[in-house]
Amino acid sequence: MREYSFTEARQHFASLLEEAKKEGAVCIKKRDGEAFYLKPVESKKSPLDIKGVDLEINSTEIIDIVREGRERKYS
Repeated sequence: MREYSFTEARQHFASLLEEAKKEGAVCIKKRDGEAFYLKPVESKKSPLDIKGVDLEINSTEIIDIVREGRERKYS
């Protein structure tokens, strides 16, 4: 992980963000020795959050399909 002075970080902030994105984190140090880590936040998406598929059927057709499945006799 690369370290930057506070002045360098301020002057090159956009490229610093890109580097943090690629490398995982960067360290920013102040003159008094205090250090901060800048890292990207992981998105918190649900694994069930997926793009839908257009089946080109309407709600009436879906209801008919579900009803047919419920009325079917299984032996």
